[in-house]
Amino acid sequence: MAENKQIQISSDPVKARYDKLEILKDMGRNPFEVTTSDRDTTCAEISERFDELENNTVIIAGRVMSKRGKGKVTFLDVHDLTGKMQVFAKRDDLGEDEYAILKRWDIGDIVEVKGFVFKTQMGEVSVHAQQVKLLSKSLQPLPEKYHGLTNTDLRYRQRYTDLIMNPEAKETFIKRSKIISTIRRFLDEQGFMEVETPMLVSNAGGAAARPFFTHFNALDEDLKLRISLELYLKRLIVGGLEKVYEIGRVFRNEGVDTRHNPEFTLMELYQAYTDYNGMMDLTERMFRHIAKEVTGSEQVTYGEHVIDFSKPFERITMVDAVKKYAEVDWNEVKNTAEAKAIADKLHVEYEDRHEKGDILSLIFEEYVEQHLIQPTFVMDHPIEISPLTKKKPTNPDYVERFEMFINGWEMCNAYSELNDPIDQRERFKAQEALLAQGDDEANTTDEDFLNALEIGMPPTGGIGYGIDRLAMIMTNSPAIRDVILFPTMKSLDK
Repeated sequence: MAENKQIQISSDPVKARYDKLEILKDMGRNPFEVTTSDRDTTCAEISERFDELENNTVIIAGRVMSKRGKGKVTFLDVHDLTGKMQVFAKRDDLGEDEYAILKRWDIGDIVEVKGFVFKTQMGEVSVHAQQVKLLSKSLQPLPEKYHGLTNTDLRYRQRYTDLIMNPEAKETFIKRSKIISTIRRFLDEQGFMEVETPMLVSNAGGAAARPFFTHFNALDEDLKLRISLELYLKRLIVGGLEKVYEIGRVFRNEGVDTRHNPEFTLMELYQAYTDYNGMMDLTERMFRHIAKEVTGSEQVTYGEHVIDFSKPFERITMVDAVKKYAEVDWNEVKNTAEAKAIADKLHVEYEDRHEKGDILSLIFEEYVEQHLIQPTFVMDHPIEISPLTKKKPTNPDYVERFEMFINGWEMCNAYSELNDPIDQRERFKAQEALLAQGDDEANTTDEDFLNALEIGMPPTGGIGYGIDRLAMIMTNSPAIRDVILFPTMKSLDK
């Protein structure tokens, strides 16, 4: 191999890669100057279409993940997004100089191979290399092949390495992408229109959550990152866009655990001229469709459970659920004092500011949620925890709201949306009072939203659910960080 100067390759594995790069540069073969590839076939295509591609010339490109052989013959495993392909390389085919360069390729290098398709004596579909090209030099060694990247913290911080070393991680995010595209197609076919609403807002409402704050220098104004999509989407319902949805990031200044990340992806939709019953029907059809499209089945394994989306989802009121699992008949509870006495007996913690409805919700969380493994709609929540929801005409202490639970997790929240601006103003006042008492998750009054309601909003149903938890279920992932490409992590220098 012709070289303009002698460079001794270091025994240090990282320094050795830089040395090899210097050799290539000295030869005028700097891989980082290559701008494109002539790839015309994927690894999966070759395997799937072997009968028609055998003996045909193809060009593949990907990352070298295995290298073996000696002397005049080298075998490589080249991986692309679709899978892997074995490459058979001989010095006599490539020429002495090109083969010498190939011999110095490292695991992790990104290469292009032109050659003909064949099967080895062992019956493995392969590409017999006729021309090779180094497209990008890997200057950092990958983790050792047989152990892969197993450090969980490092997997989250270096997702790029995780995707290279762990095929199951790549499959998880391919499925996540499919979940989102499936939701879009489903809603588009139902006549919904996808829209976009602001992330930087002066009033972060629509959910019980503490917002993040920022400052907009150009206007010298403090703003918040949105915690929900709700209030802007409802403005569009007022404007006559009768069926709208958005899939976007929201931000909540809360803790991090296996089911919570401070920024996450939310899907919210609103439909005029329907109510929470219509939303239950839509949600059931949507989740069943997503399961079938993404996993190929309406029965999905999550941990030790098989989640069955094929059967009608159970529908139960929160009061009946508490009666069933906590053995408390809430219809017999007359006031907040009695509610707190029951909470004390059940060892359920609460705050002084909590009212009767708040206590019902806390008991539900403690005694009921864990039992709701199969898809279940829990309906008719207390008004105290539902500031944006229409009251039940038959019992104004409760609202037309449901949450859907799977595997003991809240997966979906939906309402018959409150469209009475007078009632909504009173609800905002109650939220302001909670805020004054120290509840930093309470909503504040949104005057422009109230103005929109005064213009007039038709009866409307709405749904919101987190894409991340749905992805956890559909990919059998134990933690939310496993389904977020770049989850929020504490800085290493902290």
